[in-house]
Amino acid sequence: MGVRSALGVGLGRLTHWGLRSVLHRNASQLPGRVALGLDPNIIAQLSKKLSKGAIVVCGTNGKTTTNNVLASAVEAAGNRVLCNRAGANMAPGVAAALLPGSSADWAVIEADELSTVNILPGLRPRCLVLLNLFRDQLDRAGEIDRVQDTIARALASSPQTTLLVCGDDPISMGVALKAQKSGTKVLAFGIGEDLHLPPDRVPEGAFCQVCGDELTYDYRAYAQLGAFRCPNGDFCRPHLDFCATGVQVTRTGVEFDVTGMGIDGKVHLKADFGGVYMVYNLLAAFAAASMAGVDGATFQRVLDGYHPQNGRLQHFDVDGREVVLNLAKNPTGFNQNLSLLLQDTRPKATYLVINDNFNDGKDISWIWDVDFERLAGEGDDLHVFAGGTRANDLQVRLKYAGIKADICQNVEAALKAVDDLPKERPLYVLTNYSALWPAKAELERMGKRHD
Repeated sequence: MGVRSALGVGLGRLTHWGLRSVLHRNASQLPGRVALGLDPNIIAQLSKKLSKGAIVVCGTNGKTTTNNVLASAVEAAGNRVLCNRAGANMAPGVAAALLPGSSADWAVIEADELSTVNILPGLRPRCLVLLNLFRDQLDRAGEIDRVQDTIARALASSPQTTLLVCGDDPISMGVALKAQKSGTKVLAFGIGEDLHLPPDRVPEGAFCQVCGDELTYDYRAYAQLGAFRCPNGDFCRPHLDFCATGVQVTRTGVEFDVTGMGIDGKVHLKADFGGVYMVYNLLAAFAAASMAGVDGATFQRVLDGYHPQNGRLQHFDVDGREVVLNLAKNPTGFNQNLSLLLQDTRPKATYLVINDNFNDGKDISWIWDVDFERLAGEGDDLHVFAGGTRANDLQVRLKYAGIKADICQNVEAALKAVDDLPKERPLYVLTNYSALWPAKAELERMGKRHD
């Protein structure tokens, strides 16, 4: 390690110590910024201490949960793991995650899709997990083709990296087509059966990535994910190297069997947190973990003890009322949250919060692609509240969906608004990025967390 690199590591670690021990502040990014400022190639330098390599997880939705489950599984198999568990997924956050210690076995890293081109050339991971791609933060990320091109360029810069991709997602498979042209090895995971779920009203990725013709589906799991094929025969869902069958999805959890590469027979997985999207997340995490030498029993033990963090499907008890907090930052994420909410057959309330801060994206026109109309059939069994800097826009959107929503300034106000309702009615709090942490802090102050 050269002088600049050593100085960058030293000052980065000093910054981490100062933030955590003196100021009692989050240290997930600034130490990395300091280290990168002194040595722009610090990620490549730090990656040399990884004896077994790195795994990177990216995708529009689900990467924080997937990455943290994967890191816990690799760690449970007896490895020393470095990980950006707080979700700081751009280059400074990755550099900060790699700073601790003089050696480690693995780095398990969450990466922002557009930041992969700044992370993969230095980290040179063994595997890049691509969960899904949806339109998201258009004023920052642009259209999907820009995101696809960026990930493909990142893979071309790291030729030894295997792409583990969701084979059910035609947009992600578009990246795989481009990556294969530069020699990238591609493995696919997906759900191998029809779950008989109603399709989303506004699907994405409806067209062939080769000829542009409209895709047909044997079945869809959600959004554009499913058994797709082009009527012209030039593009279809690939062979699934890791396949989920026997899928059961309830409000309180998921379970399924996994068959595929390197698996003797089948592995049964079960988790106490739900949603069809979680089947994909856990399938991807298990596939990557198995490639890193983790067996099914070890992975299941991790799921048994894992509790979602960082506001993702966290449950709280506030004065006897259950409160469920989750991130919903784009149409697909919101629609999956609505599916979870509707699986809960109890009368309930929901507080929807939309901000338009920089990290949210200033353009919130995407709320018109959320299928809020599905909530209208709940009638008096559902009370809806709107909040955030764009509460009025959300209120108008809900009005057009046939839903009356009162405005509340924060979670505490929403809880007060439902105070006269029976305690058996849960409150679902769905927020985009910048509203998530304040909501989580409120709930931690007012109540206690359920595991």
